[in-house]
Amino acid sequence: MSVPPESVVPPPPSEPIGGDIPAEERTWGMFAHLSALLGALLTASFWGLACFIGPLAIWLMKKESMPFASDQAKEALNFNITMAIGLAVLWVLSIITFGIGFIIAIPLLGIMWLAWLVLTIIAGMKANEGVRYRYPFALRLIK
Repeated sequence: MSVPPESVVPPPPSEPIGGDIPAEERTWGMFAHLSALLGALLTASFWGLACFIGPLAIWLMKKESMPFASDQAKEALNFNITMAIGLAVLWVLSIITFGIGFIIAIPLLGIMWLAWLVLTIIAGMKANEGVRYRYPFALRLIK
């Protein structure tokens, strides 16, 4: 039994990567995430505390003209603030326990750094594809 050609439904057209988000806006979204890496590398001797500067600058520059880039810059900024809070908590724990907390803090710092690196790279790749990436654990402080 064959199916007449009129009853065959053609597959839906594939959506282009990024949907309706322009390439320039996707690129700025990617830069928002990856600028945190650059800031951390440039200030590695200061525990990478400049990881806020890139996402903050992109958010301030693009918040009016590029909604996708603004959203991704806010997401990157919120994630980096969350990681900085975690770092501060580990340092306080280590100090108030007179160094005993370093037994817990040092392995956790390694895990946090690896998670930060991997998630930041994934976020940059997703933003370049036009996907609104949300970090799995980030305080949404900047809305």
